[in-house]
Amino acid sequence: MNSKRLLVLILTLILIAFSWWGVMSARAGLVVHQMEREGVPLLYLAPKKALKVPGVLVAHGYAGSKQLMLGYAHVLAHAGYAVMLWDFDSHAANHKPLQRNSLSANLEVAYAALVAQPEVDASRLATLGHSMGSGAVMTAAIDNDNRYDATVAISPTSAYVTTKAPRNLQLQAGSWESRFIANAQRLLKQAGGENKNLVDGKGREFVVIPNAEHITILFNNQSHQAAKNWLNATFGVQRQSNYVDRRMFWYALHLLAWLAVLGAVAPNLAVSSATPKARNLQRSFGLLIAPFVATCVLMLLSRVSDIESLGGVLVGGAIAIWFGVAGIAWLIVMSQLPIPTLRATFVGIALFLVLWIGFGVMAQVVWLQWWLIPLRLALFPLLVLACLPWFLASGVAQQNLGLGKRILWWFGQSTVLVGGFILVLYLLPQLGFISLLLPVFPIMMAIFSFAASLLNEPVSYAIGSTMFFGWTLAATFPLAR
Repeated sequence: MNSKRLLVLILTLILIAFSWWGVMSARAGLVVHQMEREGVPLLYLAPKKALKVPGVLVAHGYAGSKQLMLGYAHVLAHAGYAVMLWDFDSHAANHKPLQRNSLSANLEVAYAALVAQPEVDASRLATLGHSMGSGAVMTAAIDNDNRYDATVAISPTSAYVTTKAPRNLQLQAGSWESRFIANAQRLLKQAGGENKNLVDGKGREFVVIPNAEHITILFNNQSHQAAKNWLNATFGVQRQSNYVDRRMFWYALHLLAWLAVLGAVAPNLAVSSATPKARNLQRSFGLLIAPFVATCVLMLLSRVSDIESLGGVLVGGAIAIWFGVAGIAWLIVMSQLPIPTLRATFVGIALFLVLWIGFGVMAQVVWLQWWLIPLRLALFPLLVLACLPWFLASGVAQQNLGLGKRILWWFGQSTVLVGGFILVLYLLPQLGFISLLLPVFPIMMAIFSFAASLLNEPVSYAIGSTMFFGWTLAATFPLAR
């Protein structure tokens, strides 16, 4: 390693340490406890030395986790609230299967755990939920209208709201999620329309969060502050808090620093490859035809099996199979199958470890349940094998390309992936959750393309990228029954 790359490595390690300081400083002045009750993983945040403060139950959405809602938890805890988060059945660290009554049962467990905390005033409670969780908290507040004084429903789904219940309802939706804006407007009409008088419990408000969609709204400070202000008005909380949740900024800085580490050490991991460069026509035609082949296979599978639960994870298994079939079709068109060597295998595992640490370790305390519970860990190898053909083909296609052509290939692959899954959604609407993930694919492909440019060897790139992508699928999607 030359002196220039060594200096880059040292500076990035300092940046990584600084990023961890930024994330962990968000907990300053807070009590943070992890616990489990009746098999439900829970996370509790409250101000230190607090006494009889209002309590808030915070529920995540489909394919979410308690970590995904931590932005609201930190803002509320710094503002003087005790907050309880949890993982619904089959989500994140909860291994129990999702049943018809799972949402309400899990919420009741979280409620019992919240009111048992010494800092909590059980006579002053509120609920907050996102997407699937919004329906759960609204329903709980309707069924227990004397228990909860306020409810915040973010990207709301549905509930049988009335002019009286739930008490003091705030609805939020991002300006880029039209379907949920329509849901919120319908719910607001059912609830009696806008009403700023919160004294009698009939307060009603609808807030559109600008420049936000279904996922980014969770990290949006305007959403956090709107929820805090609504609860402050409900409970008459006067405590001043200027806390803004910037943990995602530190997380992004941490990820970029680890990618810089990868750039610094990659030349030492270089593997020579005997795989011939694919022809431009074969690469392009294979990439274009692959989504149609993969989508056709998913349609055939949907006729003989439950397409939503393939591979043991809801929706995620279908995504893995799509990648696998598309990759096989792409490889066939290119007429190439790289042969792994021992060194390429070890380099691929090293790439996986760098991506795993850089992307996931901090995510565990910021926005994602990254540690896999045993049931998910058992599915991880299957998801890796399913996705491997795509990354092999991608590695072959990107081999020996210059910077300009790599950017074009990143754009091309991202466009094909988004277009391919739009086709899947059109033909298989039961996989509709994929629509919320479309903005994520270009970001993931950018990370993978950067790794491909550093290694320039299809096998090591494929092994590392596939293991990382398979782990992400195993960590993210709900477990099938």
